[in-house]
Amino acid sequence: MSERFVVLSESVPKLPRHAKLRFDKARDKWIILAPERVFELDDIAYEVISRCNGDRSVGHVVDELCEKFEQVSREVILGDVTSMLQDLADKGFVVT
Repeated sequence: MSERFVVLSESVPKLPRHAKLRFDKARDKWIILAPERVFELDDIAYEVISRCNGDRSVGHVVDELCEKFEQVSREVILGDVTSMLQDLADKGFVVT
């Protein structure tokens, strides 16, 4: 059994090789498509996942989101992003 990926501010997340970020016209939503699995993303989840390409750390993603959503504190964004990415990592949709 593999070790659990724990999402930290310095983690550099990305989708695993078997998962693809796609826009589903039928659902009119962004999805993560993996073998025998589909995960629908809301607008905020898409903002996060679209930045997780293996080049940016979680902290860098949070900084970008802070610039876009100025009315929300960095602590709130960091908590939400970390929690969401941890949930996706636990389901196998995010790796380092």
